Amino acid sequence: MEIKSAEFVTSVADKNFYKSSYPEIAFVGRSNVGKSSLINFISRRKNLAKTSSTPGKTKLINYFLLNKSFFLVDLPGYGYAQVSKQEKTNWGDFLEDYLKTSKNLKCVYLLLDVRRTPTDQDEQMIKFLYFNRIPMKIVITKTDTLSRSQVANQLFMITGKLGVMKSDVIVTSSLDKKGQVELLSSIESFVG
Repeated sequence: MEIKSAEFVTSVADKNFYKSSYPEIAFVGRSNVGKSSLINFISRRKNLAKTSSTPGKTKLINYFLLNKSFFLVDLPGYGYAQVSKQEKTNWGDFLEDYLKTSKNLKCVYLLLDVRRTPTDQDEQMIKFLYFNRIPMKIVITKTDTLSRSQVANQLFMITGKLGVMKSDVIVTSSLDKKGQVELLSSIESFVG
């Protein structure tokens, strides 16, 4: 799949989710995992999604229309320590409602930073997706920050800890332009 057009459509702050007939692909992960950079990388647009060095910036659900045929949905990051317990609960409920109610959701891509050990929240997200029978793939980000052997060791640890198959994992680096073809091919398999 080649991305020929990409545009920001809207942000949603409450449970009145955007309605359309287009298929949806969602990106989810911890705060500061690189969701915005990955969106810009696969869309080949430098500033389509706003990037920030401050974790926890995405508090809304952002809808991006790609190729005028499907939505890439950027979900709020979870696990940011510097917000209140109540705000974390609200974000969790917001995420859960979207994931359970979107009629057009085709797959969730769970982003994990290659340098980090998966958290309890990452494991809970996987269990939630499996329980609700929502198709899922794992995208490993920021692989340019480690050597090849370190990446291989981290992949072994991540797949073992999460109990996922290596075939469900896509390795990427927005900086090194790695994994773009694999990720777009995977997305195409869900959106046609």
